[in-house]
Amino acid sequence: MAPSPPIQAMDVTSLRAVLVEMRRGLLPSRFEKAQQPDAHRLQLGLRSLQGTLWLELSWLAEAPRLLAIDPPLRQGDGSTLAQQLQHGLRGLALVSLEQQGWERVVALGFAPRPGEPIARQLVLEVMGRHSNLFLLDEDGRVITLARQVRQDRSRLRPIGTGDAYVPPPPMAGEPPRLQEDFASWQRRLSLLPQTVGQALLGAYQGVGPALARQLADAWLLLPVDSLQAEQWQQLWQRWRLWLETMEQERFALGWGGPSDYRCWDSGAAATVPTPWAINRGLAGYYDDRLGRRELEQRRASLRQRLQTAAARERRNADQQQALLAAVPGSEAMQRRADGLLSVPAPSRDEIDEAQRLYRQARKLRRSVAAITPRLELHQQRLAAIDTSLTFLEQAENGAQLTAVEEDLPALLPCRDSQGPGPSRRLRRGPAGSAPSPLELRSSGGLRLQVGRNHRQNEWISLQQARRGDLWFHAQECPGSHVVLKGSEGTPSDEDLREAADLAAHFSRGRANGRVPVVMVPTGDLQRIAGAGPGTVRHRGGTVLWAVPDRAADLLAEPPRLPGTEQP
Repeated sequence: MAPSPPIQAMDVTSLRAVLVEMRRGLLPSRFEKAQQPDAHRLQLGLRSLQGTLWLELSWLAEAPRLLAIDPPLRQGDGSTLAQQLQHGLRGLALVSLEQQGWERVVALGFAPRPGEPIARQLVLEVMGRHSNLFLLDEDGRVITLARQVRQDRSRLRPIGTGDAYVPPPPMAGEPPRLQEDFASWQRRLSLLPQTVGQALLGAYQGVGPALARQLADAWLLLPVDSLQAEQWQQLWQRWRLWLETMEQERFALGWGGPSDYRCWDSGAAATVPTPWAINRGLAGYYDDRLGRRELEQRRASLRQRLQTAAARERRNADQQQALLAAVPGSEAMQRRADGLLSVPAPSRDEIDEAQRLYRQARKLRRSVAAITPRLELHQQRLAAIDTSLTFLEQAENGAQLTAVEEDLPALLPCRDSQGPGPSRRLRRGPAGSAPSPLELRSSGGLRLQVGRNHRQNEWISLQQARRGDLWFHAQECPGSHVVLKGSEGTPSDEDLREAADLAAHFSRGRANGRVPVVMVPTGDLQRIAGAGPGTVRHRGGTVLWAVPDRAADLLAEPPRLPGTEQP
């Protein structure tokens, strides 16, 4: 899996664009509910004439934002911050949404009724790692805040509960103005020998990295003094278009180009705006990017735990192998003991030494019976962990990572499985639930089941298998079990090929052009006694040569089986 891409920060342009939509559809609205789903987000439920709408305010350093969102799940309404807002905003209505100048600071004003004085303000500072959220009283004092800013964190602006709210320090640079002429604008950008991007960022307020890329595009890294007259004119025209969009509030959401998204575009702005289009679009963007980042963090954590467990099993296997390698030495000990006792008159010390050697030789010979199964157990665990690492690297969503987590109690010692409570839950899954393998339809209409963890592998290969079902697995390679439900119809050659391709695709050999895949009737599978779930042996079998890339066609639009949900 590719690493999660960087997240484009919300700048002044996108902040103004979402506020325009909010003012049209949200003012005034009555406060109803506050909840805090995690440490960096607050969600507010507000009732307007159009119904209940939800805002999300986030001070996460990588993606601070203010957006209208779809109704969220109920979670985090018992947090201290949510309870303080619930108490402080009870009975009030949101009557204003203000952003001053070119600062990324928004003040949500709450009053008993529209037209009455502001009784509470909720101030969100969308400023990267300095982002924060403040609830202020009518005198501008901090009632509560998301993060206490102590003296050791900020010498310029320490602020905490009970302090008077102080806005952030003024931004460097000049405020952009439509009234400024071309000569003044060009002169300001050319003051220092730097790149076009650096000049835009340093000369004017409200220009962030994303806007600089959108304005300068291919010239971003060129020295300012290298721009030709025609390039200066094109940059000037883009600058003017951006300023006109900001002044006339003709915002529209566009995707791609030099940045992930943009909220000013001449072609898009000319269309009739769809209500909440920018808010909903950006909410989806941040959900997607943050979701990918969370997946990568979970994947990295699981990978570390599995690799640590694999290293432990290798050490244990090496120890057992060393003990097994010492067993042939028992014969030499036996011969030495025989030699000591074969002398005409052995001394007492020689007799004691001979008895010690006999005991040690017998112990080594007896240890074979104990060492061999231990060694096999460590090797089986290593193979299972290796397969879990394959499942992990190929997981594409949270449900598939959760499937890998379900196997941990059977693979890791208790101290690594988060205690007995979570271990039992992961082993059994939700109460009364069956495993949920990936299920597809072959070209011939037969069901194809793909296990995405050891529990699912065992379920489809042993517990749910029926006479006529066929089992597929990449030969001598960690990966998923695939079962073609031949019990539901006669498989065609194309059905067999598709099943083999799936087994190759969901194996460690995915990157190879061709992969040998073993096909066995499920009736010929046997569970290995004492081994972990999903560990089977089989008799015979047919080897098919599969092409992993061909499975992409089958996976592109997986048909849903009636009455089931696709994982």
